[in-house]
Amino acid sequence: MSVKPDHESWGRVRRVRRRTGSTGEFLASGPGAGFLPFGNGRSYGDSCHNDRGRIVPMQPGARIRSFDADTGVLEADAGVLLSEILMRVIPEGYFLEVTPGTAQVTLGGAIANDVHGKNHHLRGSFGRSVRSFVLLTGDGVPRTCSPMENPRLFAATIGGMGLTGFILTARIQLMRVPSANIRQMTQRFSHIDGYFDAIEAIDASHEYSVAWIDQLATGARTGRGVLMAGDHAEDGGPARLPRPPRLSVPFVLPVNVLNGLTLSAFNGLYYGWAPSRPTVSIVPWQGFFHPLDAIGNWNRLYGPRGLYQHQSVYPEADARDTTLRLLECARRHGHASFLTVLKRFGAVVSPGMMSFPRPGFTLTLDFANLGRRTVAMLDALDDIVLAAGGALNPYKDQRMRPSMFEASFPNWRDLEACRDPNIQSDFWRRTAMLLPDTRGGVAARSELADPDQSGTADNLNQMHMPV
Repeated sequence: MSVKPDHESWGRVRRVRRRTGSTGEFLASGPGAGFLPFGNGRSYGDSCHNDRGRIVPMQPGARIRSFDADTGVLEADAGVLLSEILMRVIPEGYFLEVTPGTAQVTLGGAIANDVHGKNHHLRGSFGRSVRSFVLLTGDGVPRTCSPMENPRLFAATIGGMGLTGFILTARIQLMRVPSANIRQMTQRFSHIDGYFDAIEAIDASHEYSVAWIDQLATGARTGRGVLMAGDHAEDGGPARLPRPPRLSVPFVLPVNVLNGLTLSAFNGLYYGWAPSRPTVSIVPWQGFFHPLDAIGNWNRLYGPRGLYQHQSVYPEADARDTTLRLLECARRHGHASFLTVLKRFGAVVSPGMMSFPRPGFTLTLDFANLGRRTVAMLDALDDIVLAAGGALNPYKDQRMRPSMFEASFPNWRDLEACRDPNIQSDFWRRTAMLLPDTRGGVAARSELADPDQSGTADNLNQMHMPV
């Protein structure tokens, strides 16, 4: 066992020295000892935290084991980054079927969170690309899991947030593309109606679509934004391979620079830059899929307290009104969202038991952590989502109430039944373990739920990270 000062989630709300372990220690320990596989820490909340136990880093020594350019099937260790996979397959004319907003996610993390991308309306979530994986559980038996072999464990692990065991290797299906680069259509809309009036036709004719929303705009401009749709370009030319970011935020800024004043100016410039009529251009794939990967450690811009991300999904029937209510709620509470993204989810069903995407629309908002007032706003956003019959994304969360989790995932007990008794996370303690019928009964309320954390916390050994 060792103690490391890093291994934090991307939100950086809780920064402690986390104890690390190995798969060998996991197998040698008994039920309840508390381990958790750890990828690259790109989950925003505490689903990748295990501050009362140990995390097991999966990246060291991870490698791509094989790639068949005829079939597009790749096999790799769970700790391999998606950027490493793209570096291997792009020269062969392939691309990920589903890619999230960052390529700095491990393969195991993409499976465990069943991540989604800009083409859910066509291809569903990442789990649909998974052919099989090898899962190591506490009994020491590596099990091959697929839709045909150990199917229940296969379904529980996809979207299971690492709670069913350690994914050792996985086989995924890649898709052949004419170019990794994207033929992008860009158009701004002056009100949220412009997005909802156009999106069905856009999704019917494009592989990818996403909209940036000006969360601070009011009046006749409420919900204005920029719609971007794209397809892999037939004439896209050579594609750059993944590379380290040219720019980086070298240290945590003493204050949050992404505040209402700066974001109001940025939003005006970004909206004004976008063309008023549909404009088509060839854009590099990295800028289309992973724009923030170009800036290393961009989460440090939110200052010493870190950030919260709120991602919800809600039914299509009342989506316009729900979206407007969420935007207005954040403004009413005096919060500005730097990255406000609206996408449409389709009806493609995930093989995962606990997949977040479902038919409807998903809105993502990023907020600087201002303590209790931020948590109060997030609770108010939850209430809007709950009233609309929606759900919250668990791997973006670090404060939702247990009741909100149960409303979002009423089948969570199916995952609990498949959870390895020696695997635990702060998220599961904070949500499922406070609900009835959890293995062992209702757990005692954890101090990890303190909403006014001010960016610091203690672990079992009461070791602090300097702020």
